Amino acid sequence: MTDKTWDATWDAVDRFIADYLVEDDPALQAALEASEAAGLPAINIAANQGKLLMLLARAIGARRILEIGTLGGYSTIWLARGLPSDGRLITLEANPDYAEVARANIARAGLGGKVGLRIGRAQDTLPDLTAEGPFDLIFIDADKPGTPGYFQWAVKLSRRGSLIVVDNVVREGAILDASGGDANVQGMRRFFELAATDPRVSGTALQTVGAKGHDGFAILLVTAAP
Repeated sequence: MTDKTWDATWDAVDRFIADYLVEDDPALQAALEASEAAGLPAINIAANQGKLLMLLARAIGARRILEIGTLGGYSTIWLARGLPSDGRLITLEANPDYAEVARANIARAGLGGKVGLRIGRAQDTLPDLTAEGPFDLIFIDADKPGTPGYFQWAVKLSRRGSLIVVDNVVREGAILDASGGDANVQGMRRFFELAATDPRVSGTALQTVGAKGHDGFAILLVTAAP
């Protein structure tokens, strides 16, 4: 079986899952269409992955969520829908053009009152969130070289029992390349090193295949107060 055949199968299985278990949603579809029309890169999470985030938020009873990397707000909408009526989500986006698209998408979904969008480099905006935590769920899906630093901040902004989810940790298997010059891969390898040696977290990672190709995500439980 060729790689292209595998890719077609992965995509078809994702569609099968979504057809059965992910409800049609005009606001989410509109967010994808608006993002595409604005020229944003098509790197948003898949629908079944978005619903997983929502279910995780509901399962742990999250009231405060932090997202690092907004893009067009597709994952933001999923996460915010996992919150109770008085819950709050803060999402960080470095690109003001992306943030403008995301803000409109979030408002169209009726979630503007739950979501605070902060524009600026996460390295600069994360220190300002100390008084707004701790966060119950943190989703990291931003620039990959910055992920090690974002992870360290995520732990600081957590509490015992918080979940940290990190996307794109496998990089089509390139995570195995210790000597390569890809800054994205090296950022993720450094993240794994930090996660493995931080006594305050216990985690694992899963590789995934699907509409977004071959990648994976890590999920970490904060087991001790930061």
